[in-house]
Amino acid sequence: MWLARIDRKIAYVTQRQAEQEHGRRTKPAAPEWIVELGIGVDRPPVQVHSGTCHMAGKRRRPVDRDEAWRLLAEGTSACAHCRPDSGLGIAGLSRPRSLWGLAADGGDGGAR
Repeated sequence: MWLARIDRKIAYVTQRQAEQEHGRRTKPAAPEWIVELGIGVDRPPVQVHSGTCHMAGKRRRPVDRDEAWRLLAEGTSACAHCRPDSGLGIAGLSRPRSLWGLAADGGDGGAR
């Protein structure tokens, strides 16, 4: 009786280890870029993150490099923690200028 219980336990543990290893091997790779989505019917993009950013909210979807670049170029904000704009080579593009910065340069945005 005890031998049968031990054999069942060994079989269970072996099967569980095999399932865990299979899960590790077949786990999909993390996306390179993530867009965090807003609330509502259209769920507009709110912020762009790198694929492993811990600050990304629950409403998100993976995007490719081109779409992440396009979203940042169109004015979607970049995460301040993972800095996807720097990773995409467009640093400073997604940061909106403050009203104080406009007043300091004469209100024309620095165009001369």
